[in-house]
Amino acid sequence: MTVAPAPTLDELRARVDQMQGRPAAQPVATHPAFAGLLQLQTGSSYAVDSASLAMALMAGPSADGAWCGVVGSAEFGLEAAAAAGVELRRTILVPDPGEAWLEVTAALIDVLGVVVVAAPAEISGKDVSRISARLRQRGAVLITYGDWPRCDARLSLRDAEWVGLGRGHGHLQGRRVTVEVQRGTAPVRTGQLWLPDRAQVIRRAEQEPTQLRSVS
Repeated sequence: MTVAPAPTLDELRARVDQMQGRPAAQPVATHPAFAGLLQLQTGSSYAVDSASLAMALMAGPSADGAWCGVVGSAEFGLEAAAAAGVELRRTILVPDPGEAWLEVTAALIDVLGVVVVAAPAEISGKDVSRISARLRQRGAVLITYGDWPRCDARLSLRDAEWVGLGRGHGHLQGRRVTVEVQRGTAPVRTGQLWLPDRAQVIRRAEQEPTQLRSVS
């Protein structure tokens, strides 16, 4: 007699969602720089430790036509977001929601594809469950700047190295970083990214552009 392997937590969640009539998770357009590291999914939440990572994650869905929202993040710069590839014409900003951040976040999840929120220092399990259920029902993506309980993945920056400075002169032209992605108990995935490179493009550091040489 063959015993079937036990289902994973993700598989169990999918079965429950199916029985309750909830839409199954679908892949969301993700910036090519994250290939092999992370694939965004509808109904999921992702915690990041830097504004630049939040913008890079937003860039994929935004370029694909998704509307995005940003709640309570004082470090969200419009110029930096546009440079990362975020379409500002399809971005809604709520810089200071005050004590109504939960209601504002839930309302944006109802109508937008991607919502970025500055995570509060303390959040109850009840509120996390409420937001998680809303994400699954609406098929939205949540990106939290700061820790978020029971998130689907955590992304962290490590070993940031700026380039472009000479000895006592010059200016910063690019930043090379290591990105770590933790999903539950799975092994941590790491990748080298330019965030951005000298041409202000976000890309994998392993994928150096081909140098063209003129032929006389």
